[in-house]
Amino acid sequence: MNDEGSSQHGNAMVCAQCAPDIRPRRRIGQKTAQCTHCGTPVGAGSQRAALVPASDTSGTVARQQSPSPQPCAKSRICTRETRLSWLLAALAGLIGAAAFTHSAGYFVTFMTGNSERAVLGFFRHEAWLSIAAGLLLLSFVAGVVTASLCRRHLWRGGHPHGPTVLAALSVLVAAIVDVGVDGWSTKQVSFVPVLFAAFGIGALNTSFVKNGEVFIPLSYVTGTLVKLGQGIERHISGGRAGEWLGYFCLWFSFVTGATAGGCISLVVSGSQMLAVAAFASAVASGYTHFHADRRARRT
Repeated sequence: MNDEGSSQHGNAMVCAQCAPDIRPRRRIGQKTAQCTHCGTPVGAGSQRAALVPASDTSGTVARQQSPSPQPCAKSRICTRETRLSWLLAALAGLIGAAAFTHSAGYFVTFMTGNSERAVLGFFRHEAWLSIAAGLLLLSFVAGVVTASLCRRHLWRGGHPHGPTVLAALSVLVAAIVDVGVDGWSTKQVSFVPVLFAAFGIGALNTSFVKNGEVFIPLSYVTGTLVKLGQGIERHISGGRAGEWLGYFCLWFSFVTGATAGGCISLVVSGSQMLAVAAFASAVASGYTHFHADRRARRT
């Protein structure tokens, strides 16, 4: 190597891909040639500046385009959007705890378990178990469909404010229905309010949509743990902690919300627990409103 921007093999031309440590140089008016290593066109007409022989010092140094700096792992993980997803994942865990702790063990976040219950209940001669699980599945999917239709036809932008408002209204209706049916101090939550809670969780899971698809599922913990495990493998194989840390934070947020809900359930009744979940949902929807306003001002 004789000169900056050139790798000389006789009078051979070498492109920047074959000699990445060389700063490319271009001679004004030079005809397009080919790299002797890979055949890539080099010259004035190519995207990369051509490399000239070292003996030719009459060329002008082309400005080398340096790649844009990549954000650090911390900045990629702790974005405003990911922090909001942690908050809403905790909310999903809290709502799930409200529906589970004071009921007959109904899941409003665990649709994998409900799918199995819908099938296996008949084999255990527990028809109501299958029927209840099937209704919870329908309610959850109805929440997803309703929120998606509202996003397409009513809500503007891709911010999560609309789904959180719909989730808050659903849990509020669940609390009102339970108070109307069983009273304020009842310990057990009846089945119908749980259906409204499942509807709200379905709507909440549509909070983060890109190109028509959910890219941050809030209560889909199975998928989150799969991605967490894959990220750990990439970290072990030479990657960074950021490969899995974001998924861990999402999972931990969900578990934190469920833990908070379990602690609250020890001191309140079933209807009161739903009221607490409705209040938390309203606070979260208010936060997403201000979050959306800040993002709109930036754009």
